[in-house]
Order: sequence, then C-alpha cells, then structure tokens
Amino acid sequence: MTRTPLAVLDLVPISTGSNATEALRNSIDLAQHAERAGYARYWFAEHHLNPGVAGTSPALVLAVTAAATSRIRLGSGAVQMGHRTALSTVEEFGLLDALHPGRFDLGLGRSGGKPKLLDGELSAGAAPPKAPTGEQAKVVDGHHPTGLRIPKQFSFFKLLDSPRFALHRRLLTLPEAKPQDYAEQIDDVLALIAGTYKSGEGEAAHVVPGEHADLEIWILGSSGGESAEVAGRRGLRFAANYHVSPATVLEAVDAYRAAFEPSQVRTQPYVSVSADVVVAEDEARARELATGYGLWVRSIRTAEGAIQFPTPEQARRHQWTDEERELVQDRIDTQFAGSPAQVADKLEQLRDATGADELIVTTITHDHADRVRSHELLAQEWGRRGYL
Repeated sequence: MTRTPLAVLDLVPISTGSNATEALRNSIDLAQHAERAGYARYWFAEHHLNPGVAGTSPALVLAVTAAATSRIRLGSGAVQMGHRTALSTVEEFGLLDALHPGRFDLGLGRSGGKPKLLDGELSAGAAPPKAPTGEQAKVVDGHHPTGLRIPKQFSFFKLLDSPRFALHRRLLTLPEAKPQDYAEQIDDVLALIAGTYKSGEGEAAHVVPGEHADLEIWILGSSGGESAEVAGRRGLRFAANYHVSPATVLEAVDAYRAAFEPSQVRTQPYVSVSADVVVAEDEARARELATGYGLWVRSIRTAEGAIQFPTPEQARRHQWTDEERELVQDRIDTQFAGSPAQVADKLEQLRDATGADELIVTTITHDHADRVRSHELLAQEWGRRGYL
C-alpha cells in the first residue's frame, strides 16, 4: 500500500462566544493532537482583517507551536509574498530554523499584492480560455472519473473589486510601494537561503540566521497560472488548493507537472492537495457540525471578512437568498463531511484524480473538541487503510 501522508492546514478560527486568545491556544492544542495522531505536517495560513480568523502571522504562531511540539513538521500555508520582501521572509524562517532546526516548511503564496485573474476568468478583450487538457479533459458533468466533484468556476471579480479588498492592500502595503515580480521574488528567496544572492551591482547579501537554513520550500497555488509554473520551473514542491478553488485544482496540478524541471531539491514533481473536511462518528453528526460552513464561506465571498464560526443553531437562523446560495454552492458541494470511512473515500478520490503525493485537511467546527475529534477519527481511518 502506497503511503499518502496527511497534513493539517489551520486558519486559527475564532468561534462565536470565543476570542483570539482561546483560538490560538486551541490551535496549539490541535497541533499537539495532530502530532500524536500521526499527521506529517501542520501548517498555518495567513489572513488579515477577519473577525473570525486569528492566523495573521504564520511565523509567530509557528514559533510558539514549535515549542509545544517535538516531531511534526510545521509550516506556512502560505506566507503572502505580495506585501513582503524576500529578505524579511528568509530572516523570519531563519530564526525559526535556528531554534528548531529541520522542522519547518516555508510555503510561499503570490497573494497580497496586485491581483491577477485566475486562469479561465475573462476580462474585456481577454483571449478565450484554452481547451481543457490532461485530467481536466476527463471531467464530465462536473465529475472526474474517480467521482471527485469538479464544480463550475467561481468568479472572484466582485471580491477583487470590493472596497474591503482595496483596504487590505492599502493597509498591508507601504505607500507608493510596488510588489516585486513573483518569480523574481521566489528566486531571491532561494538565493538568500542558498547564500548565492548578488545584487545587479554584484553586491552579495548573507542572511544571518537564514542562509543555509534547513527549510522545505513549497509554492501554493489555486490555478494553472503563475504559481504553478514558478513551482514547476524551479523544481519545487507544489500545494494545490481544492478547498479554496475546487474548479481549478486539476488545471493547477496539470500545469505544475507540465512545467516541472528537475532541480537539486526534487528530481520528480511533488504535489500536496487540500480539502475541507469534517469527520464525526456518523454522517448526520458530521453534517450537523458543518452547518455553519456555508454562512462562514458567504462572509468571505461577500468581502465582509470571515465571521466568527457560528453554532449550528445560529447558522440555521440565517435566511438564505438564491444569490447567496449560488455564491457558496461550489464550496459546500466539495466539503467532505461524513463518517471516517466516507471522508476517507472522498480523500482517495481527490488523491487519485490529482495524483497527490500528500493531502492537506482543514477543518472548522464551532467547538474545539469536535475539531480535535475530527482529526483523530480521520487519522485512525487513514492509518487503518495503510496510508499513514
């Protein structure tokens, strides 16, 4: 049986009636449970100005989590490079590696700067989307032959044009500052870590700590665009976001593999794919725990900012409009909620459709105990199948 390691992606969610302090403590506790359960990695996402998400600085949360764990790999999923410099990122993770050597994954994302459209989204005068190839071409009536649901693509136009998105950019970016080209930025990160960085004038830069840090570099992406190509061309590991953009996960991994060139890091492509899951003893209980998910996604996609995760009772009181349901339907349809066996079956479909070497699960429930239990039940079932 081929091993398929499981990883955890944590947004540090805040539930209604709770606060950031409790959310952070819960995340550290969950990382300890994940380590004991056999998860291979524990990643923290970076999000800003969200009432219901406390994970604003992956490096800081990783520092305290590393001190509370001993073996599990820890990482960022991902550092938003659009409003950061290569130097500041290498310095932060160099500090982490100096204290806990060999335990960190530096996941890098393109978001945070000037937005670019996902592949396949049309603007005035844009060329029509390319015909699907590879695994994308196998999708019929919204399903891959494995059974994996591939919904219609969600358009981020309204979200990117919202005043709140503009506020994010204004507060995260220094006045008059221009985000660096993403590919050049990744090259700078790699050169600073390798100790080979030189400016255009030939001046060398040596980062202490950071140079020669024992970090695994990952590129995270949602489509078959720049991130997938950058990861492939540089022979890096790639993480595709099914839980964020399920419609484009196949094109993302296809594009990465098509662009892949062997490097000192990897001689073969290496892919991890994320999914949103809720596991409980039976399907009815899992779906009850996931009741608030649609309302939570709605808050993100209306640019309100992620709300504090509601109880099932609070979520049921919301009066949904047809427009709101359409806004979140792709995410609801692709959330894996059920018994351990049901969710494991869905994860097998995701793995087989994408050819993933690893899988990442992200889980949000109102009560912390239910989130811990979800991860424990899944690990037990995944291990029973011989994948851990």
